[in-house]
Amino acid sequence: MVGGALQITGLLIGGIGMIGTFAVTGMPQWRVSAFIESNIIVFETIWEGLWMHCIRQANIRMQCKVYDSVLALSSDLQASRGLMCAGSVLSLVAFLVAIIGMKCTWCRHSSWHAKGYVSLAAGLLFILSGVIALIPVCWVANTIISDFYNPMVNVAQKRELGEALYLGWVAAFCLTAAGAIFCCFCRCPEETRSYEYSTPSLYSTHSQHLHRKTESSYSKSQDV
Repeated sequence: MVGGALQITGLLIGGIGMIGTFAVTGMPQWRVSAFIESNIIVFETIWEGLWMHCIRQANIRMQCKVYDSVLALSSDLQASRGLMCAGSVLSLVAFLVAIIGMKCTWCRHSSWHAKGYVSLAAGLLFILSGVIALIPVCWVANTIISDFYNPMVNVAQKRELGEALYLGWVAAFCLTAAGAIFCCFCRCPEETRSYEYSTPSLYSTHSQHLHRKTESSYSKSQDV
């Protein structure tokens, strides 16, 4: 009962991480314009994402444009695009595998031993997708911070951390936590199976004892 509830909790956490990974991949708020020194145009905000850049004016209208070419992106955003796509696909696969490995699901010709291996595979996929999603988020954040404190970079080109990066850290944490939960429960089906096998063995031993006792009583009655 407790194991099934924790597995459902891990599945929900993994689902949140999967949805967050998809959202981070499509959000344009990876890099946000910084209002410092002479850059005081506060009514215009610039967003830079993996697929497009947007200009928002006074919280009224927003214009977005898809990048004309991948080469127009910086090296960190180019790598982040591929890594986030890979992390999104892996998180989806891990979520589907986790559903198959749940204790409450039933499959034909399935066994507790097989479900343990499926849960382990789902946990490893969740952890792998979390690590893959964490790498581009930390890489872009490190580049933004380095450029912000670099005096050689023009003030107009300096950026701040966007909302997508914070959401990416949360999504990576959820994926890793879900993977840890499923990896911890990979041996639970084996323990349950051994317990179920031990119960019939005790019952059969008791039945054999009663059978022998009946035979001995019958033989004594015949002798008399």
